[in-house]
Amino acid sequence: MRGDEIGRVRKPHRYEWLWEPLEPDPSFVLRPMFGTKAAYLDGKLVLCFSAGEEPWRGVLVCTERAHHASLLAEFPCLLPHEVLPKWLYLAESADDFERVAERLVALARRRDPRIGVAPKPGGSKRQPVS
Repeated sequence: MRGDEIGRVRKPHRYEWLWEPLEPDPSFVLRPMFGTKAAYLDGKLVLCFSAGEEPWRGVLVCTERAHHASLLAEFPCLLPHEVLPKWLYLAESADDFERVAERLVALARRRDPRIGVAPKPGGSKRQPVS
């Protein structure tokens, strides 16, 4: 803990409950990325949890475009993200947000090959966020 953090209460992230099932995995890493919390498994970026304003309030599914059709067929409430269309987006305002988000986390945990992208070489060397 840094000296300036002593005595400060950490405000929980609104989607922390979603990445908690991933935490026991020895390869799990959580990092800040463009205002989101980015979850990695086995070095692959799998999900981003964004608690901002639309279109940044929900879960981004990090996937290759080749997997969009399959994931969209299984999860009709997903949409290509309007700013990052290479990834799919589950808006918090979706009717089944909690259920679908939990299913996406479960797929990532089971290493579904449709979920996850390798980060580009030379990316951030910052330490994981706890």
